[in-house]
Amino acid sequence: MERILITGGAGFLGSHLCEYYVHRGADVLCVDNFFSGSKNNIRHLLPDPHFELIRHDVIHPLFVEVDKIFHLACPASPIHYQYNAIKTVKTNVLGTINMLGLSKRIGARILLASSSEVYGDAQVHPQTEDYWGHVNPIGPRSCYDEGKRVAETLMMDYHRQNNTDIKIVRIFNTYGPRMAVDDGRVVSNFIVQALQNKQLTVYGDGSQTRSFCYVTDLIAGLVTMMEREDFTGPVNIGNPEEFSVMALAQKIMAATGSASEIVHKPLPQDDPVQRCPDISLAKERLQWKPQTSLDEGLEKTILYFRKVPELMERQKTTS
Repeated sequence: MERILITGGAGFLGSHLCEYYVHRGADVLCVDNFFSGSKNNIRHLLPDPHFELIRHDVIHPLFVEVDKIFHLACPASPIHYQYNAIKTVKTNVLGTINMLGLSKRIGARILLASSSEVYGDAQVHPQTEDYWGHVNPIGPRSCYDEGKRVAETLMMDYHRQNNTDIKIVRIFNTYGPRMAVDDGRVVSNFIVQALQNKQLTVYGDGSQTRSFCYVTDLIAGLVTMMEREDFTGPVNIGNPEEFSVMALAQKIMAATGSASEIVHKPLPQDDPVQRCPDISLAKERLQWKPQTSLDEGLEKTILYFRKVPELMERQKTTS
């Protein structure tokens, strides 16, 4: 029976990955310090004998025996990763060193959940894996952007120096059930605001573009990459369909039947103008591409948020 370690396992993506492997009969060890993850995301898995939870911060070494390591631990939304920028850097650097050290000691394959943020405010569009990026190393986002870039450096250096079995995936905007209400990313922001008939906050004029990958498609990409032999990556995993932020706001307002108005606020520093993956490599090497349309994914995500107790309470008090 396979033993799978998932750091950040109580987070949005991590909890879906835990669920995937538990349902397939693997022994899953979920590690989380609950800074941005939530026990509610994995509560339904706790009674399962194949699931184990450890409260642990990956900036400290971990000594366990597993076959595969998914290293997802790190807050991914600007609100969370800028809350304690130094801790974010530590999580990306020390956390990755510790997981690579574990991988080296026990001979486990390790997959790093890197990010499209390694491309920064890209000057190449769409972004391919051979693009080196355009990142401000001293800006307010750099704790995450540069943190992920260093994490990729560490992965490659362990691979070259110690022959560590590594995988690097660059994740683009992902959405779906179990995103936090206060996540701060555009899909959850708009849905939460729309459900409460509050003003939808659009930064800039809304013409900046993003691509949105539904969570089950993303998980399929991670699993496929982990199973693939002789390919370290990095590989882009995301949805190449591009939408403006304003178009997304309008879609969510229509889908929720919201009476919200759209308000504009200044664009945050270093916010990318365009973000869209070229997934040619994923199609070629992994035979992977997303299956879920934005309309279909938003419908499922909105249904989830309608049932979040915290939001239901707020809706009662505002109605």
